[in-house]
Amino acid sequence: MIRRSWMSGGSIETTLELWASALRDVKGRIAPLFTQARVAASAGQFLDGLLGDERRKTGWMRAEAAGDPGPWRQQALLGRGRWDADALRDMVRDYAMETLADPEAVLVVDETGFLKQGKASCGVGRQYTGSAGKITNCQIGVFAAYVSRHGHAFIDRALYLPKAWTGDADRMAAAHVPKETAFSTKPALALAMIGRAIAACVPFGWVAADSVYGVGDIEMALRRAGKGYVLGVNANHHFGSWIGKPPVAGAAEEIAGALDPSLWKRLSAGAGTKGERLHDWAYCELADLDAAAYDESRSGLWTRGLLIRKNIADGALAFFSTWCPAGTDIATLVRVEGHRWAIEDGFETAKNELGLDHNETRSWHGWHRHVSLVMLAFAMMAAIRHRANATPPPKRPRTVLPKHKQT
Repeated sequence: MIRRSWMSGGSIETTLELWASALRDVKGRIAPLFTQARVAASAGQFLDGLLGDERRKTGWMRAEAAGDPGPWRQQALLGRGRWDADALRDMVRDYAMETLADPEAVLVVDETGFLKQGKASCGVGRQYTGSAGKITNCQIGVFAAYVSRHGHAFIDRALYLPKAWTGDADRMAAAHVPKETAFSTKPALALAMIGRAIAACVPFGWVAADSVYGVGDIEMALRRAGKGYVLGVNANHHFGSWIGKPPVAGAAEEIAGALDPSLWKRLSAGAGTKGERLHDWAYCELADLDAAAYDESRSGLWTRGLLIRKNIADGALAFFSTWCPAGTDIATLVRVEGHRWAIEDGFETAKNELGLDHNETRSWHGWHRHVSLVMLAFAMMAAIRHRANATPPPKRPRTVLPKHKQT
């Protein structure tokens, strides 16, 4: 049951002990979410199935692993049962913080696609997903991952509903979407996740995201909250500097083309599967602003800027709007941007090993329940990995007593 990818250090014996205790722990934590002990037991077996060796985490596969004659109990857990998936989401977040919490952590927002057939699955439609690299029939889930020096885990999620869904009351009712649910853009879903993390006092210093989430309300909300950010923007996004900064004005791509070659620095955005992820980077400070301009209870000088990444191999450019305490260096901003790799790694692991995209339910609550249980399994593995790899305390030197005190 323990995959090699989940063990980057520590002895097998230690990891087995951590595995057993962690699994007992999370099953105990989720039990109060269910009104009946048998449903709690089914949830525990569901987790066992997600963490098992089967490549496909279908209802039949999970049922077989649980010793059930069919997938009905597994399906009932996701569909007919009465329990709150958002309560589980919050529990996963709090559980992850016990191991991963760090005030300099980065909250990474991104989306992933769930390929589907037919038209009945909640939120399904022909839409672009980076998972397939094209427009295809799929669901889109927006996620928030917490990334720190201790590891990373998903702490929030939301199913995106296109207007073709929110504008069709019968379709929404058939998928059991809550009546109060209205259309929300992906940035609006992400903003709600950031708000929930702040309200829950989740410690983080930064937010990173790609250009889908890079401008507008998210920027303003983070400035008011005193959080730094590195948010992707399009090549035609306009930037301009203020008094006291080197003169810069124009579209991001134009600014990049006019930069002095000496301003580019080769820096690593962090270690990847093939070593350090090196690119050429440039950073333009645009304005120094007082934090009190966004929140009277805060003070201190913050800097708005433009961060530019150039691919070493082909020269392709990417652009990021930044907000950080004055004096923050380019290497720090590059590292923050590099944390986005963790959510991509998380999607790959959760899909390939934990069945994130193997959900067979069609309802709103079925999607959120399945995804939340996968998030719990992922957070548990992050906790095990961190504890297994923790440096053991140094051994104390043996004290040798003088001969006259030895017995």
